[in-house]
Amino acid sequence: MSNKDFWQNRWENNQTGWDLGCAAPPIAAYIDKLPDKNIKILIPGAGNAYEAEYLYKHGFKNVFVLDITLKPLKNLALRVPEFPKGNLLNKNFFEHTGKYDLIIEQTFFIAIDPEMRNSYINKMHELLIPGGVLAGLLIFDSEPAAEGPPFIDTFEGFRKYFYNDKFEVKKFEIAENSITPRAGREIFMELVNH
Repeated sequence: MSNKDFWQNRWENNQTGWDLGCAAPPIAAYIDKLPDKNIKILIPGAGNAYEAEYLYKHGFKNVFVLDITLKPLKNLALRVPEFPKGNLLNKNFFEHTGKYDLIIEQTFFIAIDPEMRNSYINKMHELLIPGGVLAGLLIFDSEPAAEGPPFIDTFEGFRKYFYNDKFEVKKFEIAENSITPRAGREIFMELVNH
């Protein structure tokens, strides 16, 4: 089964336990502090893209949503019919091209095979402009997941990927305003691209 087929199957069978039904509070709080509503934003592996909906409804119109599976993109289009159809990208993240001021991470990193994590870091570096920001959430646990997805890791296990020569780490800490089931288990990160 291909990666695309795997995720398509999860969506068709409503196996979407990661779906909060709203923008994650730490990301919404981060968005609320963004001063420039004209920045170009990408949300990869976005699922139902509640963060994109939140951004759009708060005046950010240059928002792009990327997912390997079509169903969540259709869901966003139904919820927010005015969202630009050309900004809904049904493709593989690793094949995507473009330049962004901000990329929002929300459960995407833990959805990809750990063998692809260095490729993820390199691709984020490539897609962000110099000075661009990668911000969002990672879910961690006391032990790495034996299998996945999701491929949960420990705080330190995740930390080793993001402290590198491609980014300046502004924040990499336990989120303060997570939803109750994830309280104390979410890392909020804000990284500036070199």
